[in-house]
Amino acid sequence: MSRPARPALPLLHGVNASAVACPAGPWRLILDFLAERLPLVARDAWSERMARGEVLDEAGAALAPAAPYRAGSRVFYYRQLAEEAVIPFEARVLYQDALLVVADKPHFLPVTPKGRYVQQTLLVRLQRELGLASLSPVHRLDRETAGLTLFCIQPAHRDAYQRLFRDRAVEKAYEAIAAAPEQAHRALNLPLDYRSRLSQRADAFMQMQEVAGEANAETRISLLERLGGGLARYELRPRTGAKHQLRAQMSALGLPIVGDRIYPVLQAEQAQPDYSRPLQLLARSLAFTDPITGESRRFDSALRLGGAAA
Repeated sequence: MSRPARPALPLLHGVNASAVACPAGPWRLILDFLAERLPLVARDAWSERMARGEVLDEAGAALAPAAPYRAGSRVFYYRQLAEEAVIPFEARVLYQDALLVVADKPHFLPVTPKGRYVQQTLLVRLQRELGLASLSPVHRLDRETAGLTLFCIQPAHRDAYQRLFRDRAVEKAYEAIAAAPEQAHRALNLPLDYRSRLSQRADAFMQMQEVAGEANAETRISLLERLGGGLARYELRPRTGAKHQLRAQMSALGLPIVGDRIYPVLQAEQAQPDYSRPLQLLARSLAFTDPITGESRRFDSALRLGGAAA
């Protein structure tokens, strides 16, 4: 069954509306349903949002606090956080046409709203800056990783661009600063095509680990330069897209990426990130054949590890 068409709703403070389906149930009012199903927002707060016109029906009309509940419908609302710390780094739009936006994401900035971040995300900042409510990410970067992030402008083309990443039809190159090769757990003959099987850790859901079995993660690892102090700069070219692939594989080799708070040891979440110690991992280039136009596309980051721009 296909998903119902999403109405064209305006942004609110740069944020797209979120949807919640209304199943059969005992609720008399939409307000009753929202207060029970989304209890992180208090009932009085839902009532205030509805009075301000921030809860909408499928036609985009505002639902008042006394609006009756209607099973089988959808309700749209805007995610808000009472307090959200400002992330003091700006993204840079490198390219924009009628189809795509390409931006350099700074370290620490999430790509999409999640958890304690809504306004302080790359997607919401770009939607607000560019006035593009339909903008959506084609792929994801970890919050800690900097570099190229690709966005689709037209919803009808989103799946075609996302399929490029699913089908491994995008040539990706990253840079990383990590321990020098002689500190690895084994002798490394670089460049190296490194293959391993990554699996979610049962005791630490944020971490992946290498396990026995057929490889599901492959990365071309090359040494770019030695930096002194026991560190080196690497080029990493992932040929697969496993979760945390580059971070987990480098750590498994005994070469954890500088600034990594997940590998090899998962560290506690910080209330305030240490902005002086970013993860030294950069999404440096993307190249692919455009599925809509057929042209060859290549984009290169203007960032350099350590915070400098080209």
